This record gives sequence, C-alpha cells and structure tokens, in this order.
Amino acid sequence: MKIQDVMNRHVEFAGLDDPVSELAVMMGDLDVGSLPIGTADDAKGVVTDRDILYRVVARGLDPAQTRARDVMSAPLLACRPSDSLQAAMDLMTAHRIRRLAVTQGDGAVVGWVTLADLSRVLLLESGTVQSALREITRESAG
Repeated sequence: MKIQDVMNRHVEFAGLDDPVSELAVMMGDLDVGSLPIGTADDAKGVVTDRDILYRVVARGLDPAQTRARDVMSAPLLACRPSDSLQAAMDLMTAHRIRRLAVTQGDGAVVGWVTLADLSRVLLLESGTVQSALREITRESAG
C-alpha cells in the first residue's frame, strides 16, 4: 500500500499573514490539527494546534495580532504519493511530527497524511488484529 491510497486529497491552506485566531477557528471547523501555510504550489510551512498552544498561548501573545508566519514550522516536510506507509512513518519518527504534506515531483501539495491515518491502516492490516476481529464477530453471531 502507498501513501496515495491513504492520503487526504482535500487540503485547506491558510495565508502567511492570517491571524492565528482565524487559523484556530479554521482548524476547529475542519476538525484538523494543522494547516499548511501558503498555497498548493508554494507551501511555506505548517501551523499545528501545538504551535498555537506553545508559541502563542503559553507566551501570552494575542492570537488576533499574531500571524501564521510568526509561529509556523518550516520548511514543510513532505512525502510522495508513491512512498510506502513505512517510509512516511520513518520520516515522521525522525522529525518527531505527526503530519506530512504529500507532494508531487514539482513540489506542489496534492494531499496530507497523518500518523493516525497510517496507524489505522497498519493496525487493520495486522494479522493479529484481523484474527481478533474475526473472533469477536464470530462470538457476537453465536
């Protein structure tokens, strides 16, 4: 299985000068923990819920006055649609992150993948989990 099989193809972007307060609202509305900053063709970085917590709230900054460019993590780390799930997990582990952009050869963002996405798929592919689910299903039917 490849990243292209599990990635989210719908990616919302925020602008460099967008206030962090607007990013927080967008994250809540979209039920996501991060937003890439820039455009699909020119992504500059990412702001995560943890960036907002530690770089804005914990420092007592005003989220309405603080801009995405001031708290984003950069550069935006990415994998390719053709990468294996394990390669993406290795990249996340190496950089201690939970989200990756998915980019084409020209660098354009075509998707987004999270550690939760990868974990869910890898867990469901696990023979142990599949056996347990079959057993639970059998017991429920009997």
